[in-house]
Amino acid sequence: MELGLYTFADVSPEPGPGAIGPHERLRNLIEEIELADQVGLDVFGLGEHHRPDYAASAPVVALAAAAERTKKIRLTSAVTVLSSDDPVRVFQQFATLDLLSNGRAEIMAGRGSFIESFPLFGYNLEDYDELFAEKLDLLLAIRDQVKVTWQGKLRAPINGRGVYPRPFQEKLPIWIAIGGTPQSAARAGVLGLPLALAIIGGEPARFAPLFDIYREAARRAGTDTATLATSINVHGFIAETTEQAADDFYGPQAEVMNRIGRERGWGPTSRAHFDQARGPSGALFVGNPEQVAEKIVAQHRIFNNDRFLLQMAIGTMPHAKIMKAIELYGTKVAPLVRKETAKPVPAAPAPAA
Repeated sequence: MELGLYTFADVSPEPGPGAIGPHERLRNLIEEIELADQVGLDVFGLGEHHRPDYAASAPVVALAAAAERTKKIRLTSAVTVLSSDDPVRVFQQFATLDLLSNGRAEIMAGRGSFIESFPLFGYNLEDYDELFAEKLDLLLAIRDQVKVTWQGKLRAPINGRGVYPRPFQEKLPIWIAIGGTPQSAARAGVLGLPLALAIIGGEPARFAPLFDIYREAARRAGTDTATLATSINVHGFIAETTEQAADDFYGPQAEVMNRIGRERGWGPTSRAHFDQARGPSGALFVGNPEQVAEKIVAQHRIFNNDRFLLQMAIGTMPHAKIMKAIELYGTKVAPLVRKETAKPVPAAPAPAA
């Protein structure tokens, strides 16, 4: 199972003493990706947002900077808001990243959990679903053909045009990211695309049927389900002790969840709710390395996922604490998880008598 991180490059929404601005956050971000590579993590994802509390409105630019400071770690969006972008430019940008990184780029495409990009780029929210379906169709056509002939309803057609540059990899990986909609899981299965499921609340086990829907849709579409890949993307934090991890993570995480909750009409979170969510059946992966590893393995038994991505840099978490958490993730959590989830090696045949 691949292990990695993702973030939205959070910044302080308002200026003031101790505020973290986009310059500081993006410089710190590159150091975090570099360290994740050095400690042997497999994937780093960066999410696209167009709000004052996030610095990553152009994730591929930051990932390209990280490509020059890293050697092995895969670099992905988490997510690219495909509905409000142009698939031609998305492909060109990630193909360029793939060339710069010697074949380590991926696209994680989704509809996004915020709507700011739609009016910003001139799209109608009434076309929310149709925009994603149509643009995903075009993106896949560009990936699979050098010269593209394509026609849709919401974008001008393309008539035999080449899209360049082509990526370093033979086929640029495109994941579909969802937040819990069965129809989205089924669509990814029909298309035979890898599926990433974000779980930020509730009991993770309740989301397992979405992967069943995904695999069944793929099977019915004629895809070998053994070729499918899945990921769960969650919130959490790692420190030397459970108490330190909980105390360090609760404040920034609660501030972000309450800020978003006020926008969406959610009730306020609390330390009691937080502590319950970091329990064995909750959605938060917060604790010392052994506890977090144990929970990752337990969830793997439920989901049989091929990838696990952890969002630790939520809110204005101090950079030094994030760096320490990444170190613990790569040097202590990852070895424990890999040992427990490694596929058994078939026994060698007995020598002839």
